[in-house]
Formats: sequence, structure tokens, C-alpha cells
Amino acid sequence: MLLLGIDIGTSSVKVSVVDAASQKALASAQYPDSESPITVHQPGWAEQSPDMWWEQAQMALQRCHATQTYNPADIKAIGIAYQMHGLVLVDKDQHLLRDSIIWCDSRAVEIGDKAFDEIGHEQCLSHLLNSPGNFTAAKLAWVKQNEPEIYSRIDKVMLPGDYIAMKLTGEVTTSASALSEGIFYDFQGNRLSDEVLNYFGFSTNLFPPIKPVFAPHGQLLQSVAEKLQLPAGIPVAYKAGDQPNNALSLNVLKPGEVAATAGTSGVIYGVSDELAFDLQSRVNTFAHVNYTDELKRLGVLLCINGTGSLYRWAKSLFGAGLSYNEMNNLAAHAPLGSAGLRILPFGNGAERMLNNKLVGVHFHHIDLNLHTQSHMLRAVQEGIACAFRYGLDIMRENGMNPTVIRAGKANLFLSDLFTQAFVNVTGVPVELYRNDGSVGAALGAGIGAGIFSTPEEAFARMECLQTITPTTKDYEPVYQEWKDLLTAQLLSEQMFIGSL
Repeated sequence: MLLLGIDIGTSSVKVSVVDAASQKALASAQYPDSESPITVHQPGWAEQSPDMWWEQAQMALQRCHATQTYNPADIKAIGIAYQMHGLVLVDKDQHLLRDSIIWCDSRAVEIGDKAFDEIGHEQCLSHLLNSPGNFTAAKLAWVKQNEPEIYSRIDKVMLPGDYIAMKLTGEVTTSASALSEGIFYDFQGNRLSDEVLNYFGFSTNLFPPIKPVFAPHGQLLQSVAEKLQLPAGIPVAYKAGDQPNNALSLNVLKPGEVAATAGTSGVIYGVSDELAFDLQSRVNTFAHVNYTDELKRLGVLLCINGTGSLYRWAKSLFGAGLSYNEMNNLAAHAPLGSAGLRILPFGNGAERMLNNKLVGVHFHHIDLNLHTQSHMLRAVQEGIACAFRYGLDIMRENGMNPTVIRAGKANLFLSDLFTQAFVNVTGVPVELYRNDGSVGAALGAGIGAGIFSTPEEAFARMECLQTITPTTKDYEPVYQEWKDLLTAQLLSEQMFIGSL
């Protein structure tokens, strides 16, 4: 009995076919080989075509089939993970109305901030657990204000994973988890937020039926099944945003458990059973994959927009012709602290943990007679690790105090230097697992289809590859200097804005 997982990422789409009995991937593939384009019409904007995601998902699946390591007829359920917060709009014929305004697009910051003030901070935080910020609701309001002709033709508003599920099944559904990540969900009333809908003037008809994350979200259409060489009628039995899905794939489901990722963006994601919130909305709280009205399971999310994206950028400028592994080895030649070189890694949109400010990437203390390629590459990794510490301290302010963090051995956690810097700067051990978003989505489908009786059963065979513990306190002065530079940068930008 096999399960299919599809992970709609910003950089590519990855697909895995997993054997339910062994809980191991029989085949995995991604598409494209290079990074997917992001359309930037204006500074701070970011869009992608949902049809591009659909085409990439099909191509990745065909690559999986080409391995001939399984019989596609044995696939019994499909799960989908997706980049969070993106806005996808379709008309009554399920045709796209525009490209998706994706997670790192910053055009709606002012709209969300104004809504936060006018709906009321206490109302937003106690009911939404977040400010409207730069999330999907504010992006939809931007479309309403600036593209009224498109807005008038909207039949359904959805997240990226909802669109892929619609292409597979012809049905459009959502979940409390999806609505909460869009800031459409009232946790006190367990329903769509009347306050948000009334404030922005959104009709309830724009939103699909609400179903549990682990549940059938439609059955595979005959026409699509034939094209994809899959059995018709199998269910799409799971849909979740990439960070809740990553936590699921690490078996992070209980209060106090914490996961981390360092892909295109960096995230620390902890599970809570309290309807809590950060007064400044620097960290965000969403319904976790196992949230129900009766059993509150919340995902507390700290996001840094520019982690892997910064390392990719550094590769193009400072590591041309090198593999990431070669870059990591070269970075290790520089000393701890990169001989004073400091980097603020905030160049991929407005940073929620910095109160939705567009800070940018900043290099400090460059010495033309001292610093080399090795120093630059190490400083990038150390700057990202310091950003994680800054965010973790905010989470600690809000009652999340992890004694261990689980992460997949992937992306920046493939770098021994980064992983040890992360552990030493934060002071928290990291357990590394062979996890993967598409595999997690496949196992999620097994839960939703009833193939596994509980989430715990779906991850019973998960094994820790390695535990990394703190080895030095020498990063503390490095971090404090980094933090002082960030504080000064934020203050200078506040003074500049105040002078306008």
C-alpha cells in the first residue's frame, strides 16, 4: 500500500512515493532542477504562477514513475504540503484570475497594520492570535482595493495547496489550519472571523467548505488519473502548510515539542495547547495539523524570511562554481566569529519578528586586507544562526522554552558548521532526522485516509540520525555584538522614517 506526497515549495516541487508499511520513500523527485522564478513587478513584491506549480508537480511525479521502483496502481491516497500564506484566486469555472501573491510579498503591510489598529489590537490578538499583518487576508484586501475588476470575478479564495488539490479533484476545500494562516479564523468562535470579513468587506461565499486537515478533500478525477498514471478515485486526504507539515514529518505534535527548518526561509515551530499570542505579533500562532475544537493544538511560528535564500544569493556572488558542500567546507576554514565580519540576513521581504520592517541585508566591519571568501561564507551562516537566536528569545518571552529542537538533515542543516553554530548560539541541542516535506505529506495522507490509526503510528519507525549539543559559549559575545548592530539598524531606519 503506497502513499503519494506532493510538496509545493517556492524553489521547486518535490514528490515522494512512500510505502505505508515501512514508512520509507520508494522514490522521490523534484522539478525543476534550477530554482523556480519569482516575478517581482515592484520592489517588495513577489508572485508565482499556480499553473507553474501544477506543471512542476506533474513533471516531478513523472520522474518518480520513471524510477520504476513501485507500481503506481498501488497508490491509495495523496497528501499535499505547500508554501504558506499565498493568495490564489479562481472564478466560478475554476480558472485562475491572477498569479499568486506569495508569502514573501510585502505589498500589504500597511493594509494589515491599519486593520490591526482599526479592528483593535486586543480583539485581533485574542481572537485571531495574530495581527492581520502581511498575511493572506491583507493581500486579498490589496486586490480588492487595487484590482476591483479581478476581485469582482472571484468565486473562491484559496491557499497554494488548495489549488493543487482542486486540480487533482475538481473540489475546493479548506481547513481551520489554512484559514488561520491566512488570518481569517476566529479561535474563540471556531469559525471564520466576522470581524475580519466585515472590516475588509469579504463575503463568506468566497471561502470553501471547512474540513479537518486529516480528511478526504476530494477524489482524483478520472481524466487527471489517466494523465498522471494513478488510480482514479483515490482521495486527497491531507493538506497542510509547509511548516505545520514539517513539524508533522518530525512527529512534533504535542505541547512543548519544537521543530526547525532552514530552507528558503528559516522557521522555529513549537506546539502549544494555549490560545496565546505575542503582544507585538512578532511570532505567529496558527492551528496545527491536529487542531480540533475540542483538542487545542496550536503551532507557534517564528519566521526569518531570508535564510536559504541568502545562502543561495551568497553562492551566486561569493561561491560561483562551487557546490554548497564545497562552500560549507570553505566557510569552515575561517575562525569562529569570522574575524569580526557580521551580516544581518534580512533581505527577503518584511520580517514579522522585526515588526514587519523591511530591513535588508547588511554587512558590517569588512576589512579589505583581512576578510576572504571563507570569512564571507562563514559570516553568512553565523548571521543566520544569530537571527534564529534572536527569534528564539522572542519565543522564550512567550513561554516557549525548548530543551531540544528537531530538524531534518536538509538545506542549511546539511552544513556541520551551521548546525553547530545554531546549537552554540541558541544553547539548545538539535536532533537531526531524515525527514522530508513530501514524505511527511504522504504519511499525512495515510493518516487522513485511515491507513494509520493515529499520527504516532505513522511515525513509529522514525529514527534520530544525530544529536548535536552545545560545545562552546564563545558565540555569546558574537551574538551580542550582532544584536547591537541589528538594534542600531532598526533605530536608524525608524529615525529616517520619522524624518520624512
